[in-house]
Amino acid sequence: MYKNIFLSFVLASITGTSTYAQKKTPAGQPEKRPNIILFMVDDMGWQDTSLPFWTRKTRYNEAYETPNMERLARKGMMFTQAYACNISSATRCSLITGVNNARHRVTNWTLERDKTTDRTSSTLELPDWNYNGVSQVEGINNTFVGTSFVELLRQNGYHTIHCGKAHFGAIDTPGENPMHWGFEVNIAGHAAGGLATYLSERNYGHTRDGKPFSLMAIPGLENYWGTGIFATEALTLEAIKALDKAKKYNQPFYLYMSHYAIHIPVDKDDRFFGKYVRKGLTDKEAAYASLIEGMDKSLGDLMDWLEQNGEADNTVVIFMSDNGGLASEPAWRDGELHTQNFPLNSGKGSLYEGGVREPMIVSWPGVVKQGSKCDKYLMIEDFYPTLLEIAEVKEYKTTQPLDGISFVPLLTGTGDPSRNRALVWNFPNIWGNDGPGINLDCSIRKDDWKLVYYYETGEKELFNVPADIGEKNDVAVQYPDIVKRLSKELGAYLRSTDAQRPIFKNTGKPCPWPDEI
Repeated sequence: MYKNIFLSFVLASITGTSTYAQKKTPAGQPEKRPNIILFMVDDMGWQDTSLPFWTRKTRYNEAYETPNMERLARKGMMFTQAYACNISSATRCSLITGVNNARHRVTNWTLERDKTTDRTSSTLELPDWNYNGVSQVEGINNTFVGTSFVELLRQNGYHTIHCGKAHFGAIDTPGENPMHWGFEVNIAGHAAGGLATYLSERNYGHTRDGKPFSLMAIPGLENYWGTGIFATEALTLEAIKALDKAKKYNQPFYLYMSHYAIHIPVDKDDRFFGKYVRKGLTDKEAAYASLIEGMDKSLGDLMDWLEQNGEADNTVVIFMSDNGGLASEPAWRDGELHTQNFPLNSGKGSLYEGGVREPMIVSWPGVVKQGSKCDKYLMIEDFYPTLLEIAEVKEYKTTQPLDGISFVPLLTGTGDPSRNRALVWNFPNIWGNDGPGINLDCSIRKDDWKLVYYYETGEKELFNVPADIGEKNDVAVQYPDIVKRLSKELGAYLRSTDAQRPIFKNTGKPCPWPDEI
């Protein structure tokens, strides 16, 4: 049984459950712990916002309008080097378990039980990864089992609400249902990692008689069918209803506002579409921009609710995305292919910065300095211990080892957990799209340096990320000692987590680890 670094062994052994130490007010009344809203956007790139996460604004920052992201940033801290995985399932499984994707082995996207989503290779046999996702219980093959931080929050007095995309487990596995993860309320969450359509005119993916015409049909929004209400808005309205109910419970709440936006299809949100056409964007670009602004309006609506209900000063709001913006073939045939996340290289599916670096903001009134910025890096699995620390859940047991490290010291300015720390990604898979840095690779980021290793070819690339944010200058030849050092650390980490790698079909031998070549 693995225990959190803060765990008291004796207490855990006696109680067998998670506990928290509740603070008291001067009058001796229990002090209310903070509410938490994790606002997760799907496929949102680092540049899909008017808020610049770089040292200067880009043309994308000038094109898009996200006033509520700007509003949240004024209230809190922007993170310029927040990382997720390159694919949605990997990120969301790391979030819910606190485990690196090399360890949980959900390295590509999941959907149907016992079905891989990999494209095939003529030269490589791809690993038998965990295409059934993650679960809190044993019993399903190709599944990683872990304790959910949401369940720990629930056990410790939090009312837990899920709204939107789940994508934790494949269809007909325990992991598909958010309520199996400790959520007391589930709004529209199921196994799918995308949506059939944002349009109520198409019943969000259902026929007139109520049958889904796609595995990506959004469940649970029947009351909005045919109303003209965009899916992003419908989810927001349902989330606010859940918050109205939560307000009556006199409990702290955790809301996972997990939007399907801005995932394809790029349906236009008519509330905002015309404005972007008038700004000179193509119809496709304007539709994409309208998805972004619709998502931003949702953020603003939730912030408005907090203020109107007296909860703004006691709520932590975290904004994050699950992977880089879509910039691959054939997603963007018109426009500049692979450059939608400029100055970052590539996008979703890639281990280059465009695929894994995310826009992140944290507001924590009275704790996080308003209008501040943090340039230290962190990883998606770090959310697990961080959210539990924010909620003052101090002793807990998990069935899995935790790879995440709390970033509360970054929020409070009391430490730097990123110092001398390595971040690791593993993608021994072949995704559906192509582009730079996509497919059959693994990577390590440590301090300023980032190494990318390609399993099939043995090629290694080295980048100094702060000096070359676009990863245009491979300096592996100039710095062989750094390549060797990072290769050794990456190889050791992959072995220690029992990570997977492809096998050459002609020899039956596995591709070398990065430190073997």
